[in-house]
Amino acid sequence: MPKIRTCKTVAKRIKVTARGKLLRRSVGLNHLMRKKTPSQKRALTRGTELHSGDRQRVVRMLGGLD
Repeated sequence: MPKIRTCKTVAKRIKVTARGKLLRRSVGLNHLMRKKTPSQKRALTRGTELHSGDRQRVVRMLGGLD
């Protein structure tokens, strides 16, 4: 069997928490910032959990999680 390689582009974009959750960057922080309140901007800086339908595919790209 060949080695399972980590997809480095996914590894840079996804963070795995201690409990095994996958966090991604929130959308909506690139432009049109004037109309967003400061509390909205702060909420967007925190990551959001990856959708459960994408989890299996992303875990495979990360080389499998223990």
